[in-house]
Amino acid sequence: MADWLFKSDPETYGFQHLEKDKQTVWDGVSNNLALKHLRSIKKGDRILIYHSGEEKAIVGLAEAIKDSYPDPKNPKLTVVDIKAVKRLAKPITLAEVKSRKEFADFLLVRMSRLSVMPVSKAHWSALLN
Repeated sequence: MADWLFKSDPETYGFQHLEKDKQTVWDGVSNNLALKHLRSIKKGDRILIYHSGEEKAIVGLAEAIKDSYPDPKNPKLTVVDIKAVKRLAKPITLAEVKSRKEFADFLLVRMSRLSVMPVSKAHWSALLN
């Protein structure tokens, strides 16, 4: 099982939408590196949902309910079905993450525009414990 972070614009499709829908097809990823990561996602992988824009915070947890697969609308792209797990009791802001030395090599800090990124077990644990 792997851990990931997905970035979303909360006005377009945020965690609140995923909670309401219960599950969704995560699509719209076109960056080559983000697509490479998305293609690696397997059923059961855990996902942090990060709100970009004004909020800039990790707000919820989701889970992949299927392995990633080619986008039916464009087979050059990839999608994955995910479900909401829970909203975090307190969002974890980007400022908080950047202020902690153990996150200096975290992709959210190093490549902040990347929309899908792996999260190491150490980073996952530091964020949620």
